[in-house]
Amino acid sequence: MDRRESLKSLLIGTIAGATLGASACTPEEKTTGPDIEQAPLYGRLPEEIERDKQLMSEVFLNEHELTTVAVLCDIILPATSTAGSANDAEVPAFIEFIVKDLPSHQLPMRGGLMWMDSESNKRFNKLFKDATDAQQIEIVDDIAYPDPDGKKPEMAYGIKFFNLMRNLTLTGYYTSKIGIEDLGYMGNRPNVWDGVPQDILDKHGMAYEEELLPKYVDQSKRMDIAEWDDQGNLLT
Repeated sequence: MDRRESLKSLLIGTIAGATLGASACTPEEKTTGPDIEQAPLYGRLPEEIERDKQLMSEVFLNEHELTTVAVLCDIILPATSTAGSANDAEVPAFIEFIVKDLPSHQLPMRGGLMWMDSESNKRFNKLFKDATDAQQIEIVDDIAYPDPDGKKPEMAYGIKFFNLMRNLTLTGYYTSKIGIEDLGYMGNRPNVWDGVPQDILDKHGMAYEEELLPKYVDQSKRMDIAEWDDQGNLLT
């Protein structure tokens, strides 16, 4: 199983009940993040829509921080031959929105980005975003895995930050159009039901009324929407 498949499994197993409460992105969303005006948000109260607009008008992460976030996002989920990268799915914009929507993420996010730059400066005398790919991966390799035995105490803050980044990146990616397509999720589809099995009907002494079978168990019409008259009689 490759890394992307492993992350998919991680997502399905642990993020499906996400604590972030973020809604999926729509195909029409712009590169600056979700556009509240572009499409009606089903089930959203007017107060919630106004709050979203307010959050979208605010800026938390500066250009340098967003660039660093973008680098980390694509390290976590790079593009493949079959799927786009985290940046293709506009995950940095999602993260910018989430840290405004959930202020508890702001200090860990900003502090973590500062830690990445500090560590990169110590090792390579340059900011993390300016380091080479190999240098960036060297740092990430030291913080991408748990350290339950505390063998790398100097990496503890970085490990905690990278765990946050990984969770946010996965959530942002797999609630986007690109990510949903990568998962192969087809959405709710009508299945094929041809009635209760005969042996179950026999067991309970039940039977279908033959004259009703063409109406109720006709799979060629399963995509049709039923219509009823004013007296509640089925028309189609």
